[in-house]
Amino acid sequence: MSKLNQGYIQIYTGNGKGKSTAAIGQAVRAAGFGLKTYIAQFMKEYPYNELISLKHLSEWIKIEQFGGDDFVYKKEPPGKIEIDKAHCGLASAKAKMMSRKYDIIILDEICVSIYFGLFSDEEILTFMKLKPENVELILTGRYCPDKLLDKADLVTEMKEIKHYYKEGITSRRGIES
Repeated sequence: MSKLNQGYIQIYTGNGKGKSTAAIGQAVRAAGFGLKTYIAQFMKEYPYNELISLKHLSEWIKIEQFGGDDFVYKKEPPGKIEIDKAHCGLASAKAKMMSRKYDIIILDEICVSIYFGLFSDEEILTFMKLKPENVELILTGRYCPDKLLDKADLVTEMKEIKHYYKEGITSRRGIES
């Protein structure tokens, strides 16, 4: 039974750093109030450090990964295996959302997953329409389609002003990964 009377749809998008971090921060804040969160990460098979730290909050936060992003670096469309993994993840998230055991559902990197062809806009719009009234739904990722933005109640755009990646500094453990 949810502690939320009303859940909304939030989207964190844009080309700046911090979209997933903001969503995970929301899950941590919610855990402090006793809310339960399910996080489905798309295009992230890498063992990011949030997997380790969130184990300490496993009573309130469950996180699962569905598919990788090697096809992006290879500059090719995703193969059937990656598409199937992504759809398995969306089905899992839907089951968790409809179970009413979770107050917050986070679809991490779902927007960029649409951009790269793992999902259509319509598949995610359908998911959004299924959201129970007392469940908060958070979507993250670059390149969020306007159709999704229009259906959201809160949209935050992370805008890159300056980033040390442009100076050749790669992802640092504990900061970006």
